[in-house]
Amino acid sequence: MPVRTLTPDQAAELRTAAETLLHHFSGSPADPDLLAELPYTAATLSDGIRDACRPAGTPDGLFVLAGLEVDDRALGPTPAHWSSAGGAGAVHDVELLLLSAVMGVPLAWEGQQEGRFVHDIVPSPGHEEEQTGASSTVLLSPHTEDAFHPGRAHLLLLSCLRNPDAVATTAASVRRVRLSGDDLRLLSRPELPILPDDAYAEARGHAGDPQPVPTLWQSPDGLTLRFDPAYTPLERAGTAHRAAYERLTDELSRVATAVSLEPGQVLVVDNDLVVHGRVPFMARYDGTDRWLKRSSVRVPGRRTRPPAERFEHGYGQKVLEAYDA
Repeated sequence: MPVRTLTPDQAAELRTAAETLLHHFSGSPADPDLLAELPYTAATLSDGIRDACRPAGTPDGLFVLAGLEVDDRALGPTPAHWSSAGGAGAVHDVELLLLSAVMGVPLAWEGQQEGRFVHDIVPSPGHEEEQTGASSTVLLSPHTEDAFHPGRAHLLLLSCLRNPDAVATTAASVRRVRLSGDDLRLLSRPELPILPDDAYAEARGHAGDPQPVPTLWQSPDGLTLRFDPAYTPLERAGTAHRAAYERLTDELSRVATAVSLEPGQVLVVDNDLVVHGRVPFMARYDGTDRWLKRSSVRVPGRRTRPPAERFEHGYGQKVLEAYDA
């Protein structure tokens, strides 16, 4: 796993920039004026921080950025649900937004976590067995983030605030798999839709017909994927297509790696190359459970998606951008 580590001075610089923004803009990471200021503050960050945010640059499509400051006692207890997080960890939200602004443009969704640009990923009572970030006791199946939507992120950032049980995030790159030419051709055909996951209640009730999409395609820089087996109705596909999909699933499992993030580490994932998931764990709900912050990033000018995606309805979900790029 490639690791890029910020120096203490660089971590302090990032923290100071985040604290300054919060001080100037009402103390809220969701303040529209703070969001509009992000690209200007990000542009002033030192070359060392900006270099640490460069693209992954390898077929693995991911890296860990380490060295951020996290004070466990100052955090307070892990919230039991994203909606109860309030302003907890606000400075970490802004740090993550600044890193996101160096890499591209932060994204949010009208229908998820009230349109927030940073999501709190915590285990929640009653959601243990869902295929969402609020689950715990089940394997979170490897998937590309928000695969149901054409406006999904190019990059996904997972920032660790707390992980006392060393719960692992799994990741696997499609550019490490071995598939036959026949499998590649089958999976490049738009045969099956990807449905919205349980985090998008409104999208799941969308009246439009689910639109079939390809699982794999060749972009200018290599093989790319769009993958979420938990929300793909495989029973609608022919025998050959299902078998090819299963072989892809097996191959992604074969090349997968497990990353147990520590506080102060950020996993950066290329969402066009890499599927990610999470191993099962037993949540305690006592304020000490695993706590991640998540941001999604669009990379302006990137050309990795099939042109046909522009005609998809996206199940009525609107993508929000933190500012005009």
